[in-house]
Amino acid sequence: MNLNQIIEFCYIVSAVLFILGLKMLSSATTARKGNFVSAIGMLLAVVATLVQQGMSYHWIIVGSLVGAAIGGVAARTVKMTAMPEMVALFNGFGGLASLLVGWAEFHHNPNSDLLTLVSTFFAVLIGGITFTGSVVAFGKLSEMIPGKPILFKGQQFLNAVLLLGTLAIGVVICMNPTESYTLFLVAVALSLVLGVLAVIGIGGADMPVVISLLNSYSGIAGSAAGFVILNSVLIVSGALVGASGIILTSIMCKAMNRSLTNVLFGGVGASKKKAATFHGEAKPVSVEDAYYLLEAAQSVIIVPGYGMAVAQAQHAVRELGELLQANGAEVRYVIHPVAGRMPGHMNVLLAEANVPYEQLVEPQDVNPIMSTVDVALVIGANDVVNPAARTNPDSPIYGMPIINVDEAKTVIVSKRSLSAGFAGVDNPLFFNENTRMLFGDAKTSIQGLVSELKG
Repeated sequence: MNLNQIIEFCYIVSAVLFILGLKMLSSATTARKGNFVSAIGMLLAVVATLVQQGMSYHWIIVGSLVGAAIGGVAARTVKMTAMPEMVALFNGFGGLASLLVGWAEFHHNPNSDLLTLVSTFFAVLIGGITFTGSVVAFGKLSEMIPGKPILFKGQQFLNAVLLLGTLAIGVVICMNPTESYTLFLVAVALSLVLGVLAVIGIGGADMPVVISLLNSYSGIAGSAAGFVILNSVLIVSGALVGASGIILTSIMCKAMNRSLTNVLFGGVGASKKKAATFHGEAKPVSVEDAYYLLEAAQSVIIVPGYGMAVAQAQHAVRELGELLQANGAEVRYVIHPVAGRMPGHMNVLLAEANVPYEQLVEPQDVNPIMSTVDVALVIGANDVVNPAARTNPDSPIYGMPIINVDEAKTVIVSKRSLSAGFAGVDNPLFFNENTRMLFGDAKTSIQGLVSELKG
């Protein structure tokens, strides 16, 4: 067996490990092991690639050191609440890498065969869209730019024209590559513009879906880059990322009862119509009074949201759950698929706090028995518990399946104010007869409840 055969064998083993790791990630009990298996596969793929002859090792070492330094600093300094922005940037870097690989290949070898030219074009096109689209998503998530959709007249028409124009340029490039370097640069520029226009019209509340879609794009771009440099493991790993991202996007669209087209072009949250207002008097509750409600409860569901992430209250929430259980209550955590600012955001936070996976339940499992729940404790969540999604046809989120906490015997909402959530939609839940508003920082409020329960 020669060196090339050994390398290809290692690539096959790596691909198998990727698939096994991906399978394990589908369950919380095996997710950590799946991550480790996938990491072993990636290590094997990297080592196999580095033993190829003719590589410039000094630049690889420089790149590795710079990347490791940036990654190390980011791992120690980026807060958990900023992870959605971090994931957005990772997607963007993946797209940029694919764009640069395609660009470098075309710059040095414009006379490639047709398959390579087509792959190069799509690596550049999808990579460029992913890069600038992810940068815009980062800006929206970090609130550097407005979270609401930014729309203008004829935007969708312009997007279609730019996309079709870029594809036409791609055909010309593939037919006459040696005379089309300027056109290639135009295609690069158009892909970057398309990325901005594609994401800037999407509301901040749809960012979890956009993040998973951009993740898929980065995988597809990476797979195209694999065809460019004829690297089989890059083709396989990119295809796996692309497919898993599409599946996750589909699941999240289903959770919102919306099509992907509606998410991408619906501009939810951009309406200039006066938002619906709800009349009534919110009923504030002190930590002491909330304690009496929880102390007497036999069943409690906890609904975490982005507010819990901002307050870093997950550890206090886990301690509260343990104390309630010790007091004889059945405690369950309900996470909506689009809660937080990225897919799985709340699951990660609760796992970090060592909340038992067995206590996590799906909204469709708890909604039918919600009327039997003594207390629903909502912590920093808003849109995913908004009954307007069920009752108000004029609401932008009408039709989205929610967690029906309003049907519980008592609802305690831990929130700083009565302001609207990330979707910009007012919540009538706050004025219901059975709702009590626990105003203030989530961590402080939950820690107060913990102190009361400890006596």
